[in-house]
Amino acid sequence: MENRPTTELFKINEIQLSYTKKLKTPFQKISSSKQANQCIRQIIPVEQINYREYMYALYLDNGNNIVGYYLLSVGGINSTLVDVRILMQGALLTRSVGFVLVHNHPSGKLKPSLSDKQLTEKIKEASKVLDLKLLDHLIITEQGYYSFADEGVL
Repeated sequence: MENRPTTELFKINEIQLSYTKKLKTPFQKISSSKQANQCIRQIIPVEQINYREYMYALYLDNGNNIVGYYLLSVGGINSTLVDVRILMQGALLTRSVGFVLVHNHPSGKLKPSLSDKQLTEKIKEASKVLDLKLLDHLIITEQGYYSFADEGVL
């Protein structure tokens, strides 16, 4: 075997991670489900609430100030898939310590489905490993919202 420099034998891609704060958000602090609900309604297009399911994450710093939001998935009429790794990546890239999940139910029903409960538990467990806090999971409809935290499920 030829004696080559390590860079020729072992070529790999360099990973670069970055997060740039572009602006100060008008939603400074989230200290209740009501504030999270008001915030997401400024983000999600109102005409989409009854159309198909969307899952968003609101990422928060140590003072519960919003550092950003991310549209995690766009689903169908009655479900949407979430890749937990992408959710956690957003939290890590923004140096967040916590986050709030929000998704809508086009059906207008505020009661969480079994899959909503299972996903919430899965994300809660995954966030513990990374020392992140799942602060709440909201289900929103045109008329109202359901908060997992307010209902004592988290």
